[in-house]
Amino acid sequence: MVELVPGSGYFTRLLSSIVGPKGKVYAVAPPRRPQAAADSPDPAAPVQAIAADPHYGNVTVSVQRFTQLALPQGVDLVWTSQNYHDFHNVPDLQVVDLDRAVFKALKPGGVYLVLDHAAEAGSGFRDTSTLHRIDPEAVKKEVISAGFKLEARSALLGNTGDPHTAKVFDPAMRGHTDQFILKFRKPK
Repeated sequence: MVELVPGSGYFTRLLSSIVGPKGKVYAVAPPRRPQAAADSPDPAAPVQAIAADPHYGNVTVSVQRFTQLALPQGVDLVWTSQNYHDFHNVPDLQVVDLDRAVFKALKPGGVYLVLDHAAEAGSGFRDTSTLHRIDPEAVKKEVISAGFKLEARSALLGNTGDPHTAKVFDPAMRGHTDQFILKFRKPK
């Protein structure tokens, strides 16, 4: 399985345990931004530390630019959590091209799972850089255009009390945003 933008590696650890010793987790992290300060954290460092731990020996880290994404082929699952909106803020990245790379990497019948913070209905990609949210309907349309079929949508992490107008980092919203989970499948 592939995890796109593993961040601190919270899900990397869980996914490693789920796939077990015979499975493989490919954690794909972005490189440090060229304009980043010399003392800024390396986005791949947390997951590289996880992969160095023998307990997580089934984790392989790949640092690459998402504009030139090269994923392992024939995987069962590609997962991204609270990052899809950020793909829309990567200079020169056409997100549908990223979705096509995911489609190509998955084996027939493979699953692409997208979890993210919901934006106001009808807002499309407007709030990706300001509020760090995205309209789930815009995600559905974009991912389906790459060849996927929407299989399920979960409101497990939904919050109907979220007005969708605050940044996800706002202390009043942190941990309380309305989130969506979309499960797409590559047709067999």
